[in-house]
Amino acid sequence: MTDPHPKTLGVLLAGGLARRMGGGDKPLRRIGGRTILERVLERFAPQCDGLILNANGDPARFADLDLPVVADTVEGFAGPLAGILAALEWAREHRPDCEWVASVAADTPFLPRDLVAQLHEARTTANLPLACASSGGRAHPVNALWPVALASDLRHALTVEDLRKIDRWTARHGIAHVEWPIEPVDPFFNANTPEDIAEAEEMLVAHGDI
Repeated sequence: MTDPHPKTLGVLLAGGLARRMGGGDKPLRRIGGRTILERVLERFAPQCDGLILNANGDPARFADLDLPVVADTVEGFAGPLAGILAALEWAREHRPDCEWVASVAADTPFLPRDLVAQLHEARTTANLPLACASSGGRAHPVNALWPVALASDLRHALTVEDLRKIDRWTARHGIAHVEWPIEPVDPFFNANTPEDIAEAEEMLVAHGDI
């Protein structure tokens, strides 16, 4: 990684239940002969000072990735905030040199290759502690930048306040937004359904691996 921003640990959020995909791990579905997760890793890894994968259940299914697999530390599938908390606490314990965590949805095969740099620039310019990606006028709150220093505050929100909505928590602290164009492909397109997989295949045929 060459961008002059602070050291940043990346976390791929793969802890969802994938109900719309019929269960299983969405990131392990294939597009263009490669898993979605492989495509995300190719784009995300060069932007970060190390990666972890947030996933629940048997970590052995991700063994070939050679990444630390970090499960939620809050029980009951508490949503994306639980995965972000797990990443922040893991960074605090295992990567104290990284004061920032960048999170991405592990089912976004067209993820921007400049995501982390743009998020850091946005939060610095706005003088805010958090930054989040947007496209097509819509925020993508799990594709975001988080300071490890807010880990304890987030744990309190999840375990004491039973807060689950990302936007409610980020609004307390202030969050900058970065808008990406959606042409020729929305970089935050995510594969939630079998129909989405088919659409992603069509995008690859039409535009290549942008």
